[in-house]
Amino acid sequence: MGSAKKCLGIELGSTRIKAVVIDEAFRPVQSGDYTWASRCENGVWTYDLDEVWTGLKTALKGLGPTDGLAAMGVSAMMHGYLAFDRDWKLLVPFRTWQNTITGPAAEELTALFRFNIPQRWSIAHLYQAILNGEPHVKDIAHITTLAGYVHHALTGANALGIGEASGMFPIDSAALDYDRAMLDQFDRLIADKGYPWRIRDILPGVLSAGEDAGALTEAGAALLGGLLPAGIPVAPPEGDAGTGMAATNSVAPRTGNVSAGTSIFSMVVLEKPLSRVYPELDLVTTPTGSPVAMVHCNNCTGDMNAWASVLRETAELFGGGASADALYTKLYEKSLEGEPDCGGVLVCNYLAGEGVTHLDGGRPLVLRRPDSRFTLANFLRAQLYAAMSTLKIGMDLLAREQVAIDSLTGHGGLFKTPVVGQRYLAAACNAPVTCMETAGEGGPYGMALLASYRANRADGETLEGFLSGRVFAGVAGTTLQPEAADVDGFNRYLARYRAALTVERSAVEAL
Repeated sequence: MGSAKKCLGIELGSTRIKAVVIDEAFRPVQSGDYTWASRCENGVWTYDLDEVWTGLKTALKGLGPTDGLAAMGVSAMMHGYLAFDRDWKLLVPFRTWQNTITGPAAEELTALFRFNIPQRWSIAHLYQAILNGEPHVKDIAHITTLAGYVHHALTGANALGIGEASGMFPIDSAALDYDRAMLDQFDRLIADKGYPWRIRDILPGVLSAGEDAGALTEAGAALLGGLLPAGIPVAPPEGDAGTGMAATNSVAPRTGNVSAGTSIFSMVVLEKPLSRVYPELDLVTTPTGSPVAMVHCNNCTGDMNAWASVLRETAELFGGGASADALYTKLYEKSLEGEPDCGGVLVCNYLAGEGVTHLDGGRPLVLRRPDSRFTLANFLRAQLYAAMSTLKIGMDLLAREQVAIDSLTGHGGLFKTPVVGQRYLAAACNAPVTCMETAGEGGPYGMALLASYRANRADGETLEGFLSGRVFAGVAGTTLQPEAADVDGFNRYLARYRAALTVERSAVEAL
């Protein structure tokens, strides 16, 4: 076991590219970021890959000096579709997790594998491209995720952490690799197309947490503008689900976490398989390959962010102004003055489609009856309830399966304001929710921890033992129990939310 040194975690999130350095005591000590946004081009949500490198350099510059890094790692939004030829030339624009354009493929593969394949998974995107007859498919030599693309560019290694890989193609947790039988099924499915590749040949390799995933090369260091020296050991790249599990010490059975920002998802580590296939539930893995039930919702705070911008503009008309952090803190805290059921005010926060509720598009709505109490506090509380409502619909399926959860930890931007998001999540799940001091750091912090595990683990030390015994032993956190009035109010709100999905569906069809 080496002595613990500083480690760097990078995450390419949906709204920010973030970098966090942790010290020998696993505390975040340096951070930098870059704001970016997806855009919808020709009906497809995408990002410009050139901006990846602009953003990474900006985030790294924000760190200041980074001497003596023991290891680093790259994380990013899971899923999506990046297809390359033999020379790693991008064949079609990046198709992100936000897209709901693979319905026929996802449905057919779910039936074939008897395993839920959500629309945003890479294999669904690939098969939909095949069904569409897209000409680029014959030229594919590699498909990967955003984290996999960046990792390969930095290290030359075409590999993914097993948690990230589990969002591309189903994983066999016993073999710690892609499911061999399903790989064969897919090859047979497309055999008549005559493509010059097999599926296993174009997928990245699979690595578990702690394994050697290469080192930063001279070429990789040049892509980062020389801000990091070549030779730094690099951990297997993980997705935001895996880093969220690491950041919240939620990698052992019966533990769970909720990551909430632009999207929201819960991860619950399973003790046993589910009794049936649920199209609303993903089965992925921890960074060490244990099975996890994932409730993934495309929409969380995006609509709230848009309203916050409008409210900021309104304040500026009267000469007011506030930093982004101060604005969100005030608005979130104001929501606590709202009624437990939001006084009859209802928000549907769908900017994009939702697999859990089977909608292929989104139209944000604010709905209220004439007798509702439309106050700022009720409106803001309705926004934050809406951010969790679709997640609750999925979590109810796990409750039906009698999945045991001993602890639920919240992290991500929704929890940066103390108490508010934590209290509402406790009400939604009717369970105690813990937030640690690092709750707002999320993915890059979790990736830094996985990098530290790569550099500093003892012989035979499991990731669970490393996190529980060394990283989180004695770490301060707060746990909120659900309040009965909040639970009752959220349930009344959710009943209206479910009913309003009929209106949302009509809005998507009509507009």
